[in-house]
Amino acid sequence: MSAGELSADATPGTPAGPLPGRPVEDIVAAAREGTDRVEPGDLAAAQARGAHVIDVRSAVTRDVEGHIPGAVVVERLVLDWRLDPRGAWRMAGAPEPEDEVIVVCNEGYHSTLAARDLRELGLLRATDLVGGFRAYRAAGLPTATEPSRYVD
Repeated sequence: MSAGELSADATPGTPAGPLPGRPVEDIVAAAREGTDRVEPGDLAAAQARGAHVIDVRSAVTRDVEGHIPGAVVVERLVLDWRLDPRGAWRMAGAPEPEDEVIVVCNEGYHSTLAARDLRELGLLRATDLVGGFRAYRAAGLPTATEPSRYVD
């Protein structure tokens, strides 16, 4: 078979043979190992003890679904730069290495990977919200129409 041809049992866009890397489900599971993820009902208590809640959802989602009161919106594209404890582009009021950081996305997958990356930067207590914003909202917890703070 020449390059570009498909075997009889292959589908277009699917390479034949074993693939390099790991499935995203395995990567997410590995990122969650050893972390204490926060349940939506426990988020207010975490905020009361000083946890930084960072919302990485897209503007399209946030504008339609609302915001968690007290959360800081930081686009995922710049998250690592704005929270890096050693970074020149660190945002004012960024968490310190010993601070609790809870990342929020739509459903709790993207935030798991973002929290993993923050731990790599030295924010060792970075974790995420189980089920993301949608689980938070489904639990009937308070939402706001505007973000508490937006960092670009």
